[in-house]
Amino acid sequence: MRMLAKILVLGALLALAGAPPSWAMDLGTAKTQGLVGERPDGYLGAVAAGRADVQALVADINAKRRSHYQTLADKNGTPLSAVEQVVGQKLIARAGPGEYVMTPGGQWVRK
Repeated sequence: MRMLAKILVLGALLALAGAPPSWAMDLGTAKTQGLVGERPDGYLGAVAAGRADVQALVADINAKRRSHYQTLADKNGTPLSAVEQVVGQKLIARAGPGEYVMTPGGQWVRK
């Protein structure tokens, strides 16, 4: 029981520090495995639904992206949607060979 308590405390400290658990998937791994891809709206998408860890990664990254995009939009006096579209184009262009990207029609394709 004491070991479980120590593990729970360690997990809470890592969460408070903002560090992902060592077993959490990172973006590079998720892209390499074909689990996520870039969308034209500047956000990350899950290529196939169903995995909780992938959904959590997508949600976390997209929340951070939206916050950053909003900051850029406010700073430059442009609509959020304009920033999302420009960044989306750039992220799709930068995607590596074999990574998934979403077409404007909503289909996932490998680059």
